[in-house]
Amino acid sequence: MSKISEVINTFYEKNILAYINMYKESPIKLVSLIIDIALVLLLIYLFVRMVRGTRTWQLVKGIAFLIIGTWLSGILGLNILHYILAAIMNWGVILILVIFQPEIRRALEQIGTNKITKFFGMEKDIATRTKEDIYKVVIAATELAKTKTGALIVIERDIKIKDIISTGVEINGDVSPQVLVNIFVPNTPLHDGAVVISENKIAAAACMLPLASDTDIAKELGTRHRAAIGISKESDAIAVVVSEETGKISVAKDGTLIADVREDVLKKILISNIVTKRFNEKENVINQRFSKIKNIFEKKNTNKNVLSDKWYSFCYIILCDWLFNIKFSSIINS
Repeated sequence: MSKISEVINTFYEKNILAYINMYKESPIKLVSLIIDIALVLLLIYLFVRMVRGTRTWQLVKGIAFLIIGTWLSGILGLNILHYILAAIMNWGVILILVIFQPEIRRALEQIGTNKITKFFGMEKDIATRTKEDIYKVVIAATELAKTKTGALIVIERDIKIKDIISTGVEINGDVSPQVLVNIFVPNTPLHDGAVVISENKIAAAACMLPLASDTDIAKELGTRHRAAIGISKESDAIAVVVSEETGKISVAKDGTLIADVREDVLKKILISNIVTKRFNEKENVINQRFSKIKNIFEKKNTNKNVLSDKWYSFCYIILCDWLFNIKFSSIINS
């Protein structure tokens, strides 16, 4: 036990304490250390994210166990075990190149192409992604209309509808016309109910929606249309309905049903209400905020007033950022 304590004390003095003294003498080196650690952690994170969920993940855990075992055997003086593990580690580079050949090749291909942003987790612009999802919903609705397959697709906007999502079967998958069409195939487990698209994902299927009970709603409207109107009244979500009797496509928004829309009209309605209006509003708020700040700085007052205005503008920036993040957090996450 005393030997282990002596080894730990020696390691602490030669490594940790020596590093602390070095950074005390030269603080500038601390900045480079922080950058170094941050880059290493970033690379580890990207690598783990790339291999997690694959067969390679089990090998990664095995290699990590081997590295830790080699390190501990050296510290604890387990010479035979350390020699064996060190001999294996000497060939580790070659083993890694062989084992992780597909992953390394994919990473290098991404770095050498325009997929570098995807490799580092920087996805497409949120407006572009939302437009692509809308096109996929329109394609799915059109295909379902051709076969007169009933469908109800709800697209979440600013107001979250997690209570509705919780009533269905969680999917959390990418938006795809093939998946949407397959969900509503008759006599399948998920065809009865609504699909909810939230944050550019198919959040859940077979969700239960509130039914509209207004007396002025046409009696010939079925349960899907009433559910679409109901969810559009209780939230700002937009619902796309495909009638299984007529094959016609309808859109419900703000408690109003727009019946029998063509493919191009459906696309325009969804893009206008989900992308154009919302993101233009976001841009207008930013422009108004900076125009107010600019006007503050352009005031011609005394030095004291100018200083006061600058202080006010600084506080105004902080307040606007806070209010802006609260108001548009749902847009950014959609």
